[in-house]
Amino acid sequence: MGVRVRVWDLPTRVFHWLLVISVVGLFITGNVGGWWMDWHMRIGIFVLSLLIFRVLWGLLGDTWSRFSRFVYAPASLLTYLRGQSPLLHRVGHTPLGALSVFALLLALLLQVASGLMTDDAIFFSGPLVPVASDPMIAWASRYHSELGKFFVMGLVILHVLALVVYKLCFKQALVAAMIHGHKQLPGPVPEASDGWHDLLKAAALYAVSCGLTYCIVTWGAP
Repeated sequence: MGVRVRVWDLPTRVFHWLLVISVVGLFITGNVGGWWMDWHMRIGIFVLSLLIFRVLWGLLGDTWSRFSRFVYAPASLLTYLRGQSPLLHRVGHTPLGALSVFALLLALLLQVASGLMTDDAIFFSGPLVPVASDPMIAWASRYHSELGKFFVMGLVILHVLALVVYKLCFKQALVAAMIHGHKQLPGPVPEASDGWHDLLKAAALYAVSCGLTYCIVTWGAP
């Protein structure tokens, strides 16, 4: 039967599902266009605050949410693909899962950053357009609407396919684990902490994230 272990703390789970909802919202509003671009920008700014929070939480957060827990050497990835990785490499983000997480975070950061400098000359002008050069605006606009959008979509599709494979082939309910926070593991490992001090720390870090987001998006304000 194994051991039921709390792996994902509440701040990490809340971040994950808010990001999922926001990415769906960005996809819908971006494709509808028109006056919905106002909401597209608002959601994008919210995503920026979430991403900054995740970076801070990855540095200062709980056990399995810290980047130090899932930054692996190339040899660890090969060992995992052979099915020989140690238990501690299979608790939180696995070596393969870590690649997906970092790729998604980077892709979303680039997409948000380019969106802040995008200008379509009709419905939308990002808040950093006034401080960006014309070549940078042209590059950001092209990247955001073409390469970046499809890069994010591709990574999201791969992420969903991986969840299906883990469920069908390995009988691991990764989606459920990100809802209730627990995993069934073959042996005991350190559990995630979800005490009041953790929640207060997460709230403080998100407040810092909101402050940094405000500074970024108002940088180009007159």
